[in-house]
Amino acid sequence: MFESRCGICCNDCERKAEVHCTGCLSMALPFWGGECPVKSCCEGRGLDHCGLCPEFPCGVLSSMGADQGYDPAPRLRQCRLWTKE
Repeated sequence: MFESRCGICCNDCERKAEVHCTGCLSMALPFWGGECPVKSCCEGRGLDHCGLCPEFPCGVLSSMGADQGYDPAPRLRQCRLWTKE
């Protein structure tokens, strides 16, 4: 069962409670209050998560968080796993 649009495993997030995040599947806006281009794209295309997109992995998903030091590879792997479910 998918937990996010981008491949983040929200249920394993250590900061979830700290930032009062219920996950992008149930929130109109991300916990930081801005817009998430990945969430907007998936919802606009009617997709549960990025792994179901014919353009997967796109540049937006592949670079998301990289400027903050996050490795996108685990998210991409997770989207591929969710696609197989």
